[in-house]
Parts: sequence; C-alpha cells; structure tokens
Amino acid sequence: MPKIVDHDERRREVLSAARRVIVRDGIDAATTRAIAKEAGYSNGVLAHYFADKDEILLSALRQSHQRIRERLTRKIEGVTGLAALRELLLDNLPLDAERTQETRLEVSFWSRSLASEHLAEVQRAEAAELRTAVRRLLGEARAAGELATDENLDDVAERLLALVDGLSLHLLLYPGRLARVDLERLMLSTLDRL
Repeated sequence: MPKIVDHDERRREVLSAARRVIVRDGIDAATTRAIAKEAGYSNGVLAHYFADKDEILLSALRQSHQRIRERLTRKIEGVTGLAALRELLLDNLPLDAERTQETRLEVSFWSRSLASEHLAEVQRAEAAELRTAVRRLLGEARAAGELATDENLDDVAERLLALVDGLSLHLLLYPGRLARVDLERLMLSTLDRL
C-alpha cells in the first residue's frame, strides 16, 4: 500500500525549516540544500513543492506574516483605539523569543528586497497592511478623545513604524546597548506623549 503523504503538512515543515535556517544562519545560507537538510528531506522533495529557492523564501516570509496577523487579531479582539495600538506596536517588537525570531526573519529579507523587485512588492504590500492598521487605530484613538496631539496622523503612523523598525534593528545589532525592557519602555513613552 502506498504511503499517504500530507502535502500541506510537508510544505509547512519545509517552510519551518527555511525559517530556522534563515534565523540561525542568515538568508544567504538558506540554500535549498540547507533547507532540505534542516527539514530532513531530499532536494527532490523541495522541488516537488516549490518551483525554486525564491518561492521557498517568499512562502516562509508570507507564512510568518500570516502567523503574526493571526496572533494580532486575537490580541486586539474587542480592543480599540490607543489600547489596540499599544498591543499592535508592542507585538511588532522583539520582546520575546518568538518575536525575536520573527524580527530576525523579517530583517533578513530587507537587503534581499532591495535587489528583488518581486520580493520588494511583497514587502511593500505587507508593510502597507500594517501601516493601514496603525493609521486606523490612531484615527479611532483621536475620535475617542484619547490623543492629545493634533499632529497629522499619517506622520504619526510613519514615525511609530520607523520606531518599531529602528528599535527592533538596534536590539538585534546592539544587544549590549538595549534590552527588551528598554524597547517596551521607549515605545510606551512615545505612545504616552501622544
């Protein structure tokens, strides 16, 4: 009797292996051979599920973004305005092991996106979704009277997202200079000034 293979599960395993390789060894080390070895499969198995390395990498990034979206949806369910904005922004900082891995994965794609228009398009679409959520929550907070600033909310959204990116990158690059508690403190104090 032929072995029954759960193709969706196998695909998820390959993508999990790709994420582990990228987070541990960097995106340049994420060759199909390294990913196959990490997953415990042959290169041929990867070729059965993905057209090429770029499809694997892009799928791993999209899967990570989907997991983040699902987690955020659970966290801000029933919460609006400034409280929801706090949750969303804090969730995008590397404040625990899971989010640190997600941040390492995301940052690994940044330089690659500069050289790949297709990957850059995906990054832009995902970033636009996050920006839209931040801007919407700022609007809710203003409508509820939770904001003291009369500043342009598009500018505030850009500044908050730049702070998320900058703090995240600084924690990864300069771990002796910043700790997770510093990131949370800096983000919350920025929100409090609004």
